[in-house]
Amino acid sequence: MSHTKHLLQDLAEVDSQLLQSEKMAAIGQLAAGVAHEINNPIGYVFSNLKTLAGYVDDLIAIIDATDKVASLDELRKVKEKLEYHYIREDVQALISESEEGIGRVKTIITALKDFSHIDEETFRPADLHRGLDSTLNLVGNELKYKAKVVKAYGDLPEIECIPSQLNQVALNLLTNAAHAIENQGVIHLSTGCKDGMVWFEVRDNGYGIKPEHLGRLFEPFFTTKAVGEGTGLGLALSSSIVQKHGGRIEVESEEGQGSRFRVWLPIRQSV
Repeated sequence: MSHTKHLLQDLAEVDSQLLQSEKMAAIGQLAAGVAHEINNPIGYVFSNLKTLAGYVDDLIAIIDATDKVASLDELRKVKEKLEYHYIREDVQALISESEEGIGRVKTIITALKDFSHIDEETFRPADLHRGLDSTLNLVGNELKYKAKVVKAYGDLPEIECIPSQLNQVALNLLTNAAHAIENQGVIHLSTGCKDGMVWFEVRDNGYGIKPEHLGRLFEPFFTTKAVGEGTGLGLALSSSIVQKHGGRIEVESEEGQGSRFRVWLPIRQSV
């Protein structure tokens, strides 16, 4: 009996380590996506600053010319030579574009802050929609090349949960949906509330799941992806997190038509 107990403890520890490794792998994938998302706006803001630096030199030259020219005609010629009217218009466009880029970076950083707290273990009231939107902001780089995301949010109360862990579930479901789409598709992200439970659902129009695989989706190491493309731990981790929250995951899929994963969660945790 003691041997069996120790064996179960060892298995539980290995399971915990495997799920932690999947969590870290997901963080690595997420970091790569975030770096790509930030690199794009930072790149054109940097380019715009270099252009603006040249424009500032030209504008200073025009201002300095007011102390040197003998007439307004000479000043107009200086302005014309330095293409003042073009600079005037382009400066406004560059500043507007740069503000938009920095705004995008700020949104990503805020989303990353909301998504994080990976080791958070305390249940607290939280807005599920905020967590879903934060996750969408972070995984947007991967999704935008594969699918259009259509949101249909219902009216939800705050729920008692560990927000960062539910964000992890949403991340797994959204990335799986993207991987299930071969070219360009649609991912529906919906939420609702019924009988003291809230739910969120990720539905795609990808290649679907074979009937014989449906019963094994949440097994550790089971994956339908090619070797090297998946660990088979993402859905196992998601299932573990949802069970910890006293919830459940429903799956429906038709091969060649797509899949639907609906996560049910209690509004309040039982004491």
